[in-house]
Amino acid sequence: MVHAIFRREFGHAPALVRAVDPGDLHRAEVVGHHVELVEKLLHHHHGTEDKYIWPKLVHRVTEELEPLIHKMESQHGEIDKLHEELVPVLADFRTTADPDARDAVAATLERLLPLLNEHLTLEEERVVPLIAEHITAREWAEMVSDGALDVDPQELPLLFGFAMYEGDPQVVEDTINHMPPEVQPVMAQLATDAYAAHAERVYGTATPPKTN
Repeated sequence: MVHAIFRREFGHAPALVRAVDPGDLHRAEVVGHHVELVEKLLHHHHGTEDKYIWPKLVHRVTEELEPLIHKMESQHGEIDKLHEELVPVLADFRTTADPDARDAVAATLERLLPLLNEHLTLEEERVVPLIAEHITAREWAEMVSDGALDVDPQELPLLFGFAMYEGDPQVVEDTINHMPPEVQPVMAQLATDAYAAHAERVYGTATPPKTN
């Protein structure tokens, strides 16, 4: 579900940015906030993998698979470099709607997209099976719990709405069942409504094109 967020939202992002008219501060803020939100989610997601997954896997997989884990780490490093490039130009774009800043943001996103898609595909096809084999349920739960501590509770419905939009219903249900009991009955509707409202502002529709 998380990878679907990145494929969908980063896939649409360059065109969204390039469509902002010079000087349109309101639209620059709407689109810039959206890009920042998704980019921060990616950075956070990779940070938890860097902390909890790669260090364990590299010592648990067979010797011939170690280069694959190191490749995951190196791809994160390349993506991090683009993150560092994006942060200042995105801030400039949001506050000025300057066309040069706009084009710099779009160009950085266009460089990010093929690298990100390559990384996600390799991870899904070759690394997820290794995670299932070598990372325990307790270790996975520790990663999820630690990652959740950094999430602003006010943003949780929207972030979960990003995931629900293309998420498998059974996975969505299982995820909600691991949330605090007080939010379980309302989270699905809150998340659905939050993403619909956000997408309407960003895309002009509550149902932007999906990745599948």
